[in-house]
Amino acid sequence: MESLKLGGKPLEKMLESTPEYMKKLFIMPDSSDRFVEFGIHLLDIIHDFFKEKGSIHSSISMEDLAAMFNNVEMPSQPHLIKDVLDEIKYHIVKHSVKVANPYYIGHMTSAVPYFMILLEMIAVSLNQNQVKIESAKASSFVEREFLCWIHRLIYDNTPAFYKKHIQNPKIALGNITSDGTIANLTALTLAMAKAFPPDNRGFSGIRAEGLARALDHYGYRQALFIVSRRGHYSIGKAGAILGLGDHGVILIPVQPCINKIDIRKLQRAVEKIRKEDRVIGKPTKFVAIIGIAGTTETGNVDDLDSLAAIAQQLGAHFHVDAAWGGGALLMDGAREMMRGIEKADSVTMDGHKLLYVPNSMGICVFKNVDDSRFLYHTSNYIIRKGSVDQGRFTIEGSRPFSCLKPWAAIKIFGRAGYKYLFDHASDLQNTFVGLIERDPLFELMNKPELFIINYRFIPDELRSLMNKLMKNPGKNSMRITTINKRINHLNIELHKTIRDHDMSFVSRTRIESTKYAPRKIVVLRAITINPNTERNMLKQILNEHRSIGIKLWRDMKKGCLDSNGRFKTA
Repeated sequence: MESLKLGGKPLEKMLESTPEYMKKLFIMPDSSDRFVEFGIHLLDIIHDFFKEKGSIHSSISMEDLAAMFNNVEMPSQPHLIKDVLDEIKYHIVKHSVKVANPYYIGHMTSAVPYFMILLEMIAVSLNQNQVKIESAKASSFVEREFLCWIHRLIYDNTPAFYKKHIQNPKIALGNITSDGTIANLTALTLAMAKAFPPDNRGFSGIRAEGLARALDHYGYRQALFIVSRRGHYSIGKAGAILGLGDHGVILIPVQPCINKIDIRKLQRAVEKIRKEDRVIGKPTKFVAIIGIAGTTETGNVDDLDSLAAIAQQLGAHFHVDAAWGGGALLMDGAREMMRGIEKADSVTMDGHKLLYVPNSMGICVFKNVDDSRFLYHTSNYIIRKGSVDQGRFTIEGSRPFSCLKPWAAIKIFGRAGYKYLFDHASDLQNTFVGLIERDPLFELMNKPELFIINYRFIPDELRSLMNKLMKNPGKNSMRITTINKRINHLNIELHKTIRDHDMSFVSRTRIESTKYAPRKIVVLRAITINPNTERNMLKQILNEHRSIGIKLWRDMKKGCLDSNGRFKTA
């Protein structure tokens, strides 16, 4: 606002950190009008960012950004709020990524409803700390109600069950966490505690005595988590934190194209481990079987029913990582797609994905409410024994009032509103898949279920050659590998050029689970959850990719021909 810009000239007033000045910063400003004026200025900054036309990214280079934020000296003197807001506007907001742009379809981060700004302001202003009821009175009860909604969405127990437990401070239906990584860590920490509990033979439990003593006491040679190769990297981090290490997380191959865990290979892996156990003379403790409901790279859902049965046979905790797909339980047809999720001992999901709330918020719910006691802890100055604090059951201590946003969103959208969002995402997914399948210069590389599409650009000449070679893949293995390496290089360059053009955005990954398995194939990755995206835009995006790909291939093709003008395939 002009009234704050003072005619466009910076105010050269020297400020001092006097007690009076500092006190003003921690209470309401001198007049409510001034506070509102700053608020309007802030909203103007945000609005200008959203209505700005043009590219998804600003044109500034990484080097220039680094130079802009290269002050090694911490500011010693105070600055005017107006001046700092202006710095934020021109140096930060101006160069932020426009994830709400309808042509931005490359990541799970998308547009959020405008009322989230208001909810964020409320949560920040209240500054509740969810660890303890003394610092989070009403918000603790909101959190329990929200967790009840999510628990019922997944497990659908009786109304009497939820009436009994919705505000029962002796247990927790689940936890709100800072993100999906901490949500998965919470579930697997619980699984470890259940696997090695206290007993009447002098063992105090793994939380008290550690993994080495737990294995020794129970007579196991090792403890393992099992998950598919499409499992999120947070599972590996949890294994490292909990003492299992990388080798303690067994990665099972997935079925090509559908990207679901290969149940037969899982069973063979278990038999191999048991055979090794018999040779060594000590069994393995299978701590957790982890199913994925919405893989990060491909959006596919494991056979959760079969995994539940295997977990039961092995006496393992069954955890479902639904960080991506969990929110889709609000849409028609998702319950059948995720059949078996209700058998999971724990389920995680992310509010900042398919619940359309800002980054970041994870959720972890427990099927058996008594399992929350495996996470129970207290402290003398906070979360004391006998208190009703949520922090008694959480790995994290201080936490913000994050659940206000999805709690309010569910009220504002209603289940009908979420159904509309998911119907739109499904329509975009089916439209984009159709465009790819009908275009001879693109190849669909997965069978999408939850709004994530893998595809690649493939020139006519190479596609024709690959089709011939794939009729006898064993005999032509080396030639297939060579050509795929060239196509990989082409798609890497295509992705880089798309980013440079900055008219649209898709992401890129490398997966082994295509029809060319076990070769690692570079694929472009589109995610169709942006509510601002329309069908015609998807056609424009693919047209852009095609024209860039054709030009790149024309420039690249010369190096792929032998002296007779034929393609080098060996």
